[in-house]
Amino acid sequence: MIPQFPIYLFDVDGTLLDSAEDICGAVRDTLAGSAHASISEDFLRGYIGLHLVDLYADLFPDYSAGRIDDLVETYRRIYPQRKHHSTRVYPGVRETLEALGGRKSTATTKRTWMVEEVLTQFGLAQYFDHLQGTDGFPAKPAPDVIFTALAGLGARPEECLLVGDAPSDIQAGRRAGVKTCAVRYGYGDPAELARSTPDYWIDDPRELLS
Repeated sequence: MIPQFPIYLFDVDGTLLDSAEDICGAVRDTLAGSAHASISEDFLRGYIGLHLVDLYADLFPDYSAGRIDDLVETYRRIYPQRKHHSTRVYPGVRETLEALGGRKSTATTKRTWMVEEVLTQFGLAQYFDHLQGTDGFPAKPAPDVIFTALAGLGARPEECLLVGDAPSDIQAGRRAGVKTCAVRYGYGDPAELARSTPDYWIDDPRELLS
């Protein structure tokens, strides 16, 4: 059983939203005409939750930092144009956010303005006291977004449970000194998640209410 916490931080992609089709589609659009134009969605899903720089640097190890940044900016222009048409809220997320006590924020690699846009579109923003994305500081597994979200809530790490689907979420949580909960229904490999030693596991977000 997972105890109740005063503070909850949620990853977004793969935790609240099944957004892989839109994310991977936008990435593939940035790769059009390259040797990786037909790269599989399964491969790309493994990078959801990491910074786009990590993905493009691995695909194009010979590219300069400037060329990698150009690909990132192209993605950031293309992704919002998809209007999240293929994105869905995971079953149980809405009911959980509505019923779960404590104050809530996000801790995601998305920019904050995009978090606000997408959660508003899907009617989830109303359940959060604060929204935090990764804005000009290191992305998970660095703990920066967690510390920034906690500061926005005026909260301490020992009060907090971080919920996420990727090893980078759990690693960032451990570095920040918060408790962590891994979800099995997202994009992370359960074996890799286990190596990051989360404090709790769930198969459905409603398990946070038990």
